[in-house]
Amino acid sequence: MSRADYQGFGGAAIPNEWRIVLVGKTGVGKSATGNTLLGREAFESELSPSSLTSECQKAKGVVGGQKVAVIDTPGLFDTNFPQEEVLKKIKMCISLSAPGPHAFLVVFQLDRFTKEEQDTVRMIQTTFGEDAAKYTILLFTHGDQLGSQTIDDFISDSPELLAIVKQCNQRYHVFNNEIKDPKQTSQLLDKIDQMTKANGGGHYTNEMFLSAEAAIEKEKLRLLKEMETKREMELQELRSQYQERAY
Repeated sequence: MSRADYQGFGGAAIPNEWRIVLVGKTGVGKSATGNTLLGREAFESELSPSSLTSECQKAKGVVGGQKVAVIDTPGLFDTNFPQEEVLKKIKMCISLSAPGPHAFLVVFQLDRFTKEEQDTVRMIQTTFGEDAAKYTILLFTHGDQLGSQTIDDFISDSPELLAIVKQCNQRYHVFNNEIKDPKQTSQLLDKIDQMTKANGGGHYTNEMFLSAEAAIEKEKLRLLKEMETKREMELQELRSQYQERAY
């Protein structure tokens, strides 16, 4: 029986095509991960200090009898592009994955978990909202760098990473994009399968995205009001000082 043949919890049908969005900072192997997933060179991928993906790109395939659509996004922290411009382009993945992605794969390279990695997660959470965590799997590339260490050991070495893994309900996976082992792909698809079932066969929706956008605008207005209040208080203080000197 293929994954498309059964029902999810509550009788919700599991869709016959999984829509998967790849997000992460520049150079972590997002495009290579997309190629590994699809089993072909669908996205341009090579060692480069800047992102080879300047716009969202979509490619489709059939993996293990399952239809899959993969959306690759521009990398965060690319010095060639302003961060706001990159985030604006990343948001386009929602329309490319319409009616919504079943999985966000947040891609990291197996290396030190730095502030940039933490900021990557924060920006993704802000952009797509709290609901996105239910549809998120952390994916670590360059699995060969683990050596004799296990992925659990690597995660437990960083309290910050451990907290993020907890937010994603302990969902993570390791890829080595240098080897063509179909097992690592099928294991990832199994995890997406389990997550999709846990979500009742549902996916991240446009309504969730609009809610996240509204929350961003609300926070911007709050900060703007806070700045205006602070500026008014500073002006009032200057007026008081001037009046005191005048007398």
